[in-house]
Amino acid sequence: MAASVAATARAHRKVLRVGSIYEPLKLSNLKREDEPLWEKLDRYYNAVKTTILNYQSPTTGLFPVNTCSTCKEAKVRDSLYCAAGAWALAMAYRRIDDDMGRTHELEHSAIKCMRGILYCYMRQADKVEQFKQDPSPSKCLHSVFHVDTGDEVHSYSDYHHLQIDAVSLFLLYLVEMICSGLQIIYNTDEVSFIQNLVFCVERAYRVPDYGMWERGSKYNNGSTELHSSSVGLAKAALEAINGFNLFGNQGCSWSVIFVDLDAHNRNRQTLSSLLPRESRSHNTDAALLPTISYPAFAVDDDALYSQTLDKIVRKLRGRYGFKRFLRDGYRTANEDKNRRYYKPAEMKLFDGIECEFPIFFIYMMIDGVFRGNDAQVKEYQDLLEPIVFQSYEGLRHAPPPAAASSHCSHDARTNCRRSREWAANCRRVIL
Repeated sequence: MAASVAATARAHRKVLRVGSIYEPLKLSNLKREDEPLWEKLDRYYNAVKTTILNYQSPTTGLFPVNTCSTCKEAKVRDSLYCAAGAWALAMAYRRIDDDMGRTHELEHSAIKCMRGILYCYMRQADKVEQFKQDPSPSKCLHSVFHVDTGDEVHSYSDYHHLQIDAVSLFLLYLVEMICSGLQIIYNTDEVSFIQNLVFCVERAYRVPDYGMWERGSKYNNGSTELHSSSVGLAKAALEAINGFNLFGNQGCSWSVIFVDLDAHNRNRQTLSSLLPRESRSHNTDAALLPTISYPAFAVDDDALYSQTLDKIVRKLRGRYGFKRFLRDGYRTANEDKNRRYYKPAEMKLFDGIECEFPIFFIYMMIDGVFRGNDAQVKEYQDLLEPIVFQSYEGLRHAPPPAAASSHCSHDARTNCRRSREWAANCRRVIL
């Protein structure tokens, strides 16, 4: 009798294992008591499948900026980080034998996204040639595309597309994924286009852009600035792709990318002279965290790294996260949503009521892991723990930015500097 029950249980587990890998939740609760690593990876797969891959466009492979069904915009930077999450989990699944096809699924989800971005970029190949001749905001590659078609969404007059850090991040992840064995670049035309992208990124040291926050100057008046975050990511991308073969182990001499060493040195020197500042108007900025730490690791000088990180933590860290920069009006009660730009001297209205972004606690945890600083990891885990919440699938989510209470806006610099509350419906955006 016992043998019959055991045989039935084994047969049931076998049926579960041969199910479709594209059904998001049916395979997410598998239990293997003798394989703790499988259980851990299965939990991560459930999180990645539910929160990321379920929203990937089946046509372009891009990811929408919002999970609501009506959102049709995809930003290059956001899609890259989504692809990086799937790719990183695929690398972990390579350590086990019976992965039930998940390595293949995760790897090709990342490939589909990278090729989707490449497809959107190559449709604007004429802009790359124009930008090489005249690096102006009206002749750059777009940074936002339609999630299903890859078409342009916003014109240059409606959106600040000049974001050198986004193109640099694409090149950086492209190299890392190809190094891991993924085949992303297929033919000579694509190799030539990537080489042209490198030519554009090489001049980051003398091309002011709008930066990671898409606002340019801190005063949000439509002007561009030279940003340390953009120069740093360009430096990291150039170091990674110099002499790299885009066909991987199957490549030849004409699939190798070359970098102007003089341009790379100028980017390195410019970054060293700009840090620890972000730009002329930004004394410091949370956008420097991805530059000095994961994923760029662009700073070679340990003293300069420590000085920059200390300044970010000292000036921007709050109870619920990091501010983007001082006097940032984004999503505050005092910001006029009907105006694109701020009025002169309007920045003082946002002093002390800046939004705090919990995601930068996670950046600091990742930085501590890479540098072997267990105390830093524990510190930011303790800061993040009280503010994370669970979704209806049982997954833990970092909350949206914390903003000052609207009733405190008129007296923010006195009594309500440290008062924060969560917007009532913000969690729906995360889920």
